[in-house]
Amino acid sequence: MSTVPARSPATHPPTSAARRARALLGRAAVPLLFLLLCVSGALVAHIGPEFLLREMLSRFARNAVLVVSLLIPVLAGLGLNFGIVVGAMAGQIGAILVTYWRIGGIAGFALACAIAAPLAVVFGIGTGWLFNRSKSREMVTGLVAGFFANGLYQLLFLFAVGSLIPWHDPSMLLPQGFGLRNTVDLWRIQYALDDLIKVHVVLEGSPVRVPLVTFLFIGLVCAFNLFFQRTRLGQQLRAMGQDPHVAATAGIDVDRNRVIATVLSTLFAAWGQLFFLQNLGTLNTYSSHDQTGMFSVAALLVSGATVSRATVWQALLGTLLFHTLFVVSPLAGKALLGDAQIGEYFRVFVAYAVITVALVLHAWQGRRR
Repeated sequence: MSTVPARSPATHPPTSAARRARALLGRAAVPLLFLLLCVSGALVAHIGPEFLLREMLSRFARNAVLVVSLLIPVLAGLGLNFGIVVGAMAGQIGAILVTYWRIGGIAGFALACAIAAPLAVVFGIGTGWLFNRSKSREMVTGLVAGFFANGLYQLLFLFAVGSLIPWHDPSMLLPQGFGLRNTVDLWRIQYALDDLIKVHVVLEGSPVRVPLVTFLFIGLVCAFNLFFQRTRLGQQLRAMGQDPHVAATAGIDVDRNRVIATVLSTLFAAWGQLFFLQNLGTLNTYSSHDQTGMFSVAALLVSGATVSRATVWQALLGTLLFHTLFVVSPLAGKALLGDAQIGEYFRVFVAYAVITVALVLHAWQGRRR
């Protein structure tokens, strides 16, 4: 008597809802991990919500525009623009000049933005030209361009100012009579934007500044990005990001548009650095711009953004999560190990680790395609 082998249970392919749920969970894994780290660190260090809110009001206002400046190059398929360091230098040049001319308040801040704008456009055109000659290697090119520009920046302010370029303010120069001091006090434009409309809230028994106008400008920059994506140029950049060869076949001037995307990113980075400096009130002449690109890229990536896809909401979420970790990690390191420096090492490690993982995943996905 023959026996019929039992059939194994039928395996059904996952439904579209299940696939969407897995994809959503995959995109949310990194921000959820960072949220867990922030909450755990706050609990370990016994950080109260009022202290955290006090710190994040200023940190978010300082850094949001710098992170948002990365979005347009991602849309255009240029990847993560480490070259925003060049834009940060343009902003710092504007801040140095208005300090030298002793122009303070909102007029000084506005003049610094006006000086930085044409410099950022020129720097952006140069960086975009480099990107067009190093296609598919834009991120490395932006990093190297930042190092090269930093050399020229230091040559200008460490040697030329006071020797080749007349400088009639000895208090800003090094003792030998040329070269700017390592620190420039920006007290004339400190809080120029933050305090344009003075709003304070009481936290832990003391008043805390709420940079209302700065948040308004951050909102305008975000609104511009959302509007820009719906314009004809924005749609062209999106098509380039999806497939530059098809875009070129469709008659889109890819090289020109890549330069425009780089110029816009560099311009926003210059203004973003000025937002940062007017809130901080101090310019470290030779190092304030050093980590601008690295930390802004890391902040964008911790939100779940990738090298090829990033949104305004991810930029804002990433800024919030990354800089919350900046506040929490030193205090958690001190509570756990008695040394706040451990927390400093941890957050720098996290910044570089996030960037490394994102680039590795980008290369792996590129090979799969």
